[in-house]
Amino acid sequence: MYRIPQRKEASSWKSWGGVQTEQAAVEEAKRITQELTALSARVHFPVNVLPVVMVKTPEQASQVHENGYDVVIVYPATGSGDTLRACFAQEKDKDTIVFARHRSGPVYYWYEALSVKYLKTDDGSSGQNSYQDHGGVHVDDVVIDDDQELLWRLRALYGIKNLIGARIVALGGPWGKYSPEAPDIAREKYRIEIIDVSYDEATPRVTSALQDSRLVSQAESWVKKYLSLPNTTFMTDRKFIVNAFVLYHVFKDLMREHEAAAFTIKDCMSKILPIAQTTPCLSLSLLNDEGLAAFCESDFVVIPSGLLLHYISGKPVFLHNSTFPHDAIVTCAHCSAPRRMDGTTYEPAKILTHYESEYGAAPKVELPKGQEVTFIDPEYSTGRWVGFKGVVKGNPFYEICRSQQDVEIQGDWKKLLKEVRDSHWMMAYGDYLKELGYASRKLG
Repeated sequence: MYRIPQRKEASSWKSWGGVQTEQAAVEEAKRITQELTALSARVHFPVNVLPVVMVKTPEQASQVHENGYDVVIVYPATGSGDTLRACFAQEKDKDTIVFARHRSGPVYYWYEALSVKYLKTDDGSSGQNSYQDHGGVHVDDVVIDDDQELLWRLRALYGIKNLIGARIVALGGPWGKYSPEAPDIAREKYRIEIIDVSYDEATPRVTSALQDSRLVSQAESWVKKYLSLPNTTFMTDRKFIVNAFVLYHVFKDLMREHEAAAFTIKDCMSKILPIAQTTPCLSLSLLNDEGLAAFCESDFVVIPSGLLLHYISGKPVFLHNSTFPHDAIVTCAHCSAPRRMDGTTYEPAKILTHYESEYGAAPKVELPKGQEVTFIDPEYSTGRWVGFKGVVKGNPFYEICRSQQDVEIQGDWKKLLKEVRDSHWMMAYGDYLKELGYASRKLG
């Protein structure tokens, strides 16, 4: 966005800014194209950068919105407030990021002129936002110079795009821990399409798979390769592990048939055990390691946050039980942890039985000491999520779920005492609090 001023003697005829000629505007458009091309090569998620459009008037800006896009990045070098507003995304479920220059190139007039006249602030109205209305252009949508600041915002928007309308297979149906309305809220608030597959439908498939000699032979081959991974040992009946790979195959077939990138299972500690002749813990771990999203317990209090964190981070996420914080420490534990928590490397693991049943196959994954992690702790189905960071301090072997970490809470840990709910949390490697906060405000 720019405007070419006309020289007038004995008057102030131009605004601030280093883009005052057509040549300067063309050079700036090339610079923007180069920067966005370089940025798109660094991101972990697919992004299609459309051609830069040079606009001088509101009418020209309005033509931009005739094309399809998810987010418009406005580079307001110079120009009027009306033109700026015309550049903003016009559809309420689309987003705008404003990128202004201070030192990264020719200084922009709108580095000075951007203000709350054009931008929204945290006035308490964000609770009215939704997947249909992200709330307009906010001060948090402004980036000055730093393409890393642009990148994490795009990462957050990618998370929103993939959360809204996500399809997830729920074997045994959905529920919500201490919040029976959770599945309906997930459908309404995030348009999550929950595909309910009953045990009556699934049982013959699992039984048939276990009787398929070719599939079982293939599963045995997979198990041999899996157990040959570095730092992998097993302390359960090998047959449980083979059956877990067969069950993984059944789960993945269900996902393919229903065109779903996510999976969850209810009654995973009871009903599925005699059917599958194993537990689903390792099966879910394998799906996550493959880059899909797989959760035990079918708990739609926490699953929406897990999907968002998965897509933002580009990594597997770990749904786990929470414990009572003390001395800045919390213990996180469940039996279905992914091993490739960084998206690439298999962490050391022992394959044991599931804890409560002493049956089946469940990974005890050892996370590196010192690893930074992000947590989400949803407040039931209120839409309020508590996010915070931690650092892994150890991988104990308590009489609790198999994959377990003692984690040091970063920040004022005593604030968490008001957030204890005996609920499930989500964990991912790295720091994604900025992205989660940005996305959460847009979704209300």
